[in-house]
Amino acid sequence: MSVRSKNLNSVFYADAYHPIQAGSIDGTDVVPHDNAVYRAQLCSSIGLYDPFGDPKATGDPYCTLFVARLSRLTTEDTIRKVMSKYGRVKNLRLVRDIVTGASRGYAFVEYETEREMRRAYMEAHHLIVDDCEIIVDYNRQQLMPGWIPRRLGGGLSGKKESGQLRFGGREKPFRAPLKPIPHEELKKLGIPPPPEGRYMSRFQVPSPPRRERNLSDREEESHSHRRRGSNDRIRKEDAPRSSVDIEEGHHRRSSSHRDDHSHSRGRSSSERSGHYHDRSSSEKEYRHRNSTDTNKHSRKRKERDDRREKYSRHSPHDN
Repeated sequence: MSVRSKNLNSVFYADAYHPIQAGSIDGTDVVPHDNAVYRAQLCSSIGLYDPFGDPKATGDPYCTLFVARLSRLTTEDTIRKVMSKYGRVKNLRLVRDIVTGASRGYAFVEYETEREMRRAYMEAHHLIVDDCEIIVDYNRQQLMPGWIPRRLGGGLSGKKESGQLRFGGREKPFRAPLKPIPHEELKKLGIPPPPEGRYMSRFQVPSPPRRERNLSDREEESHSHRRRGSNDRIRKEDAPRSSVDIEEGHHRRSSSHRDDHSHSRGRSSSERSGHYHDRSSSEKEYRHRNSTDTNKHSRKRKERDDRREKYSRHSPHDN
């Protein structure tokens, strides 16, 4: 089986943007087939469009996601709530009409990290938001070489009724060419050849471009990875010993606390019983002393009464 027959049921994606090829279903067209493609070709050839000249596009392109086919009634709060399921949203810009202020149906969502953007890129595609099936893609404006936006006749995807179908993107990839590409003829005419390679199955998802890193960044990343691994290994070695020490210390403190508490509780009970005993004995002694004094006083009073009665009997006045 030849390579050409093997790729007949496959699709392929464009790494760079070319307006004429984007308007072809298999990327083999060499002349514009509508006025929009012609305008995009002019803008591309004379460099009228600057993808980095948009003052509103200030975020990190590698962390930014393009969300399209939104409902005209969808607001920024709804988009933030939906897209926050995949990561922390750093910035969100819903594109609106300059005159009316109405939504244009697409937005740019910037995440904190590139990993979160890739997660949303994989999972949020064809999600239903406000009864509309949205599509998501990476920020082709700044990451795809030669990009021309839809307003200038370029862009990707599109609806059939609009008459501006564009191919080579995630939603509508290029189909495998049915005939061999005439590379020699294109070279003679000075036309760049259509994109080849990156043949994939229809069930595979093309990954967004990754950030290019120089050698120093890679060395620093590997060094930080080794340092992180050594720190984790040290923490793992120290973790069991420290946990045992913490448990033993906690056991010792709790046992000593219980002993002190029980000792203080026993001592306080004995002190209370001794205090009660002393109090009862003193009360008994006080009562006994009072009763003794009362008896003595009553005895003396009786003796005095007896002597008075005896004296009154022998008194001379009675003779």
